[in-house]
Amino acid sequence: MDPQQEIFSALLIALKEKYKNTGIGVYDIFLPPEGTAYPFVYLGATTQSDQNMKDAVIGNVSQTVHVWHDNPRKRGTVSQIMLDIKTLCRSIEHTKNFGWAVKMTDQRILPDTTTKQPLLHGVLEFEFSFS
Repeated sequence: MDPQQEIFSALLIALKEKYKNTGIGVYDIFLPPEGTAYPFVYLGATTQSDQNMKDAVIGNVSQTVHVWHDNPRKRGTVSQIMLDIKTLCRSIEHTKNFGWAVKMTDQRILPDTTTKQPLLHGVLEFEFSFS
């Protein structure tokens, strides 16, 4: 399996398991439909850069994870979900074909006024290295 797909799948499965029965939805590919309950987590864009070594492929995968909440007064909730996701990502050390380490994480929380309801939008950008 391609490294970016392998870490994406591992992360999606881990997030769905973590948030099962919590009311926090986890989505990928497309944003959830209008009327979806908040807060929710969305796995967004993935990029990969790799280098072919003599006997292996090594490289980096960047994965963006979004968190949305429909109550701007719940910044602490968004921040806690983001912390939980960072902890989960740092715990992924191996998948079927690769070893993983989080090299860097960027985090921001932004106001989102793209809907009638003001939202909080948390953005996490992970850089995973694989070997």
